Amino acid sequence: MAATAGIDPDTMPCPGFEGFEKRLEIEFWASPVTEEKGGLRTLSFSDLDEILRAAQCTIVSGLSNSLFDSYILSESSLFIYPLKIIIKTCGTTQLLKSIPPLLHHAGKLSLRVRRCRYSRGTFLFPAAQPFPHRNFSEEVKFLDHHFAHLGSKAYLMGTESHKINWHVYSAVAEEEDSSPSPTAYTLEVCMTELDRDLAGHFYKRPGNEMANEMTVSAGINTLLPNSQICDFAFEPCGYSMNSIESSGYSTIHVTPEEGYSYASFEVMGYDPRTLDLQDLLSRVAGTFNPSTLSFSIYTNDSREQSCQDPLNSWVLPALPSGYECETTSRQELQAGGIVVFHTFTKKSATSSPNSSKAPLPIFPTEEIAQTQSINKSMKDSINKNYRQCSCGLDVAATRTLQADTIPSAAAPAIDMGRRY
Repeated sequence: MAATAGIDPDTMPCPGFEGFEKRLEIEFWASPVTEEKGGLRTLSFSDLDEILRAAQCTIVSGLSNSLFDSYILSESSLFIYPLKIIIKTCGTTQLLKSIPPLLHHAGKLSLRVRRCRYSRGTFLFPAAQPFPHRNFSEEVKFLDHHFAHLGSKAYLMGTESHKINWHVYSAVAEEEDSSPSPTAYTLEVCMTELDRDLAGHFYKRPGNEMANEMTVSAGINTLLPNSQICDFAFEPCGYSMNSIESSGYSTIHVTPEEGYSYASFEVMGYDPRTLDLQDLLSRVAGTFNPSTLSFSIYTNDSREQSCQDPLNSWVLPALPSGYECETTSRQELQAGGIVVFHTFTKKSATSSPNSSKAPLPIFPTEEIAQTQSINKSMKDSINKNYRQCSCGLDVAATRTLQADTIPSAAAPAIDMGRRY
């Protein structure tokens, strides 16, 4: 990945490249005029450049179809639909600083914000992050400056004792019509300590200098074989890929350096009845063979129809092949959205058969049991864990953030398993 310029002078030098991405998704209200004219897709390249320069990144490649546009950035990816934009950046980018110019240009198109969601994992090098990403409270305060009027909430998912947690901010306006949104799922996978040989695919060397050669040698082209791929290889190592298929996309970003190797995979917009979650997760894990793996799944709800669909594998707990679950949490967001977050470690020869937790499902177990057949031992374990962390977090995570330095009077409320 490319180095980031314009770093906050108060931050510490970064001892390695920060792989964990920050992800911002903003959706706007529909209107006949904006949809007919293309909405956000009509933003000019100079408009996009202004938005991205605020975040300290730039476009390096792109791929589009009739429904949306995708771009590979110097640090991760950008996806633009007529009424939705997703920006994902890694390193020491200042992603949230892209919000003011983005809202400015959306306003010129007469677009009004419907919802905003921000998410990220735990940084490998948090001391190197500049404002406004020095801690989660700072990020929430910055986001609330722009979106609190919609009705916002912040959540920290995971356990205080675990090194990887999931940070979620959600702001949602009151619905102006009663028509439900189509059910949608977003999967975000974060992997660290990649297998050294597999990480070697992502170094430029004779015979493996082009991005397409990396895509094929690593088997990435087989993960979603019907998709179109746009890939990019960085100097001297590092890799990014966007794929598009109808209204769905996937994206992969790889930092292969020993000591802080990292890879991410994200997929959104696919039909959960035709894309098997368990199979996909196992194939993604096999592509990189990481020592640690975490993933989150977000859905915009439609709970009843999802649970009643026997072909929807995304409502069931998923366990990547060869891994055991260490932490599992579930959080209902305001306005009906749901997030589950799980962390895994690779199984070893000394792993106990009963050491793995049962990952929590997106929907409460009793709802799934009405329409799906679940192995009894798995179901009992899920019920036990669900009772222990029914608010979406393990009990150990119900204390305040120790890393936050904003005075309590100014600090925004962060939901850690109880209501503030």
